Amino acid sequence: MKHILLSLTAAGLLALSAPSAQAAECFADYKAKQENPLRLHYGVAQVSGDCSRASAQAQLTDRLAANGWTLLTIVSVFGKDGLNQRKASAGPNFLRF
Repeated sequence: MKHILLSLTAAGLLALSAPSAQAAECFADYKAKQENPLRLHYGVAQVSGDCSRASAQAQLTDRLAANGWTLLTIVSVFGKDGLNQRKASAGPNFLRF
């Protein structure tokens, strides 16, 4: 009986730790612009903390502005499994900011 209880407790602890491991692997794809002359780019960036559009927007707005870019929109947030399908589209802006 103690063995079953210990196994269930261990399984429960592993299940609780899984979301925090996923949160570390959060990425966002976005669109940004620069003025004079107008330049647009699509990129992919890693996001820390909460894996949400709001968190990605707050983080990327500052990162991009520091390099002269204005964030237009967060296209989506996703896990590590979505990186390969976006790499070619992001080109030099893949994990740049």
